[in-house]
Amino acid sequence: MPSPEISLVVPIYNEVENLPVLAEEIRRALSALGQSYEVLLVDDGSTDGSSEELLRLAGEDSHLRIVQLARNQGQSPALAAGFRRARGAVTITLDADLQNDPADIPALLAAFEGYDCVSGVRANRRDTWVRRISSRIANRVRSSVLEDGISDVGCSLKAYRTELLQAVPMFKGMHRFLPALILMQGGRVREIPVNHRPRRFGQAKYGIGNRLWRGLYDLYAVAWMRKRWIDRRLEREVTPGAPPPSPEAP
Repeated sequence: MPSPEISLVVPIYNEVENLPVLAEEIRRALSALGQSYEVLLVDDGSTDGSSEELLRLAGEDSHLRIVQLARNQGQSPALAAGFRRARGAVTITLDADLQNDPADIPALLAAFEGYDCVSGVRANRRDTWVRRISSRIANRVRSSVLEDGISDVGCSLKAYRTELLQAVPMFKGMHRFLPALILMQGGRVREIPVNHRPRRFGQAKYGIGNRLWRGLYDLYAVAWMRKRWIDRRLEREVTPGAPPPSPEAP
């Protein structure tokens, strides 16, 4: 079976009411592209009937692949489980709460040429003022420490070159730093505005309390990693008698 051109990875935890709408929106957005695709729906130990609903949906659409975690692990492990199984040259990430709009996926792909990561920026963000302000502060702190230039890393709607993404070190909390980790590998990153919608069903899984201290702890861990990063672009194997590399080569 040939590999698809696009892999979409969606982490899911207790989103049973959103899943039928999500699956239909994804189908409409991706089928209109005219490219082959797969959708990796990663069930992060749901307890609300999401597991059964995912299996029902997959029985109706052969593009859907279901990955189940034995217990709730969090967003980063769920994403990592999807990344390991992605077969497309481009991997796209999307939240399951319907706040990200799958109709923005064509815009991500249109902006992808010449880049290794395209990161969405939520225009007219439909969240509480507390979440917006805390996110703005967190983005500024992270960007000042890591110098990644990303203004809205909390937007899950992103596209990555799968080859680079699968080389990123995976750890709990890594989803907050994926563009910076791509940059550390020499990747090229850009941002584009995307739609943002209010949550229709269910409850948000993150709040200030379970993000602030974990985020700061992970930030300084990534800053430490960045200073000690081994840049594989600087190494080359040489052959006796071969001409020297050009000055532009890394």
